[in-house]
Amino acid sequence: MAGLKYKVLKAGFEVLAATRLTGLIRRFSASKGVIFTLHRVLPDGPQAFSPNAILQITPEFLEQAIMACRTHDIDIVDLTEARKRIEASDKTKKFAVFTFDDAYRDNLQFALPILKKHNCPFTLFVPTAFPDGEGDIWWQALEDIIAQNPSVEISLGEQQMQFATQTTEEKSTAFDEIYWHMRKVPEPDRVALMHKLANQYGYDLRKQCEELIMSWDELKTFAAEPLCTIGAHTVHHFELKKLPKKEARAEILRSFDVLEEKLGKRPTHFSYPLGGPLSAGMREFDLAAELGVETAVTTRPGGLYHDHAQHLTALPRISLNGYFQEQRFLDVFLTGAIFTAQAGMKRVNIS
Repeated sequence: MAGLKYKVLKAGFEVLAATRLTGLIRRFSASKGVIFTLHRVLPDGPQAFSPNAILQITPEFLEQAIMACRTHDIDIVDLTEARKRIEASDKTKKFAVFTFDDAYRDNLQFALPILKKHNCPFTLFVPTAFPDGEGDIWWQALEDIIAQNPSVEISLGEQQMQFATQTTEEKSTAFDEIYWHMRKVPEPDRVALMHKLANQYGYDLRKQCEELIMSWDELKTFAAEPLCTIGAHTVHHFELKKLPKKEARAEILRSFDVLEEKLGKRPTHFSYPLGGPLSAGMREFDLAAELGVETAVTTRPGGLYHDHAQHLTALPRISLNGYFQEQRFLDVFLTGAIFTAQAGMKRVNIS
């Protein structure tokens, strides 16, 4: 993850932070606001080999992000208010939305106290198999298996591969090759391959899920919190684009049903697992619309514009990225137009 692409991005962040152009861009941009993607909030920094560090920020950085919104007079709102402002044809006050994917337990331990301290509305997207201990947090499991073993043997397609995993560089090479293989194969094949690898190296996927993810009882704390909006995130966190249409529809619909049953209120907002072009496209956006979703968020980068009123099930988000936890970069994160430009200057990028 920390290759040339991220060095270039960081250089761009440095230039924007140093020149202080972000305020001018925000002032004159037609962007109405931004939605932030967050996952884990942990006090300790990542290890040398941490390919998933992009998903992890510190409590201090979360607090700095909230305070930066307030400093720049940017409203922090929930997704329903964001939808209203997107739909408004006139100019509205700039806003930011904080969203957390996957229901990690550290959100309860480290994020919630900060969110409550600053009266910060937020959304928590829950994949409903995870609180049951039945989901595969496979990206973290893959990192753990590679980190814990001096070599890893795995069948990638028809080829049996043996990876040396003693140095950080070797571990990173192994992770990248196995990860992207798993991203490209059908979901049943990916699930079978991950379970085979876990069994081979004595890794308990269920135990991992129960340790990392909140229980239903813990989630009730969030459901009862006035600042929190509970959103759906499918059942099994599958990449919907890789499923037959009928299964993709069932993953969305069932997650809404389960959340209503378990937490007493039917969600109206949805997040696509992984959320990029490989994971969700027009078919999935249309499915969410057909199921009556109020908004659905992707991980495609960009700011929010009035144009998105016609595409409320394909909203972009900006990652509060674990590789860019510098206070001076927060002004860049708050400027959605910059990320829209990065995505190719299209305000609505759903192709």
